[in-house]
Amino acid sequence: MAAVCEICDKSPGFGKRNARLGKGALKRRIKAKTLRRWDPNIQTMRVADGGNTKKINVCTTCIKSGKVHRAVSA
Repeated sequence: MAAVCEICDKSPGFGKRNARLGKGALKRRIKAKTLRRWDPNIQTMRVADGGNTKKINVCTTCIKSGKVHRAVSA
């Protein structure tokens, strides 16, 4: 499943994880930098689309803000 919201196009953020040396030291030196990725919280949701229902990938921010609504089953 792609980590991209189909409503707001939120996608993963990329950065580095810093491993630091020394606990409680004045200068905590960086030992290693490794690449990491922050994925948005993507949920698969069934949505009404003009009488039909379809599944889309939506982030929880769009669900909570009310940008998308669940399809009601009859």
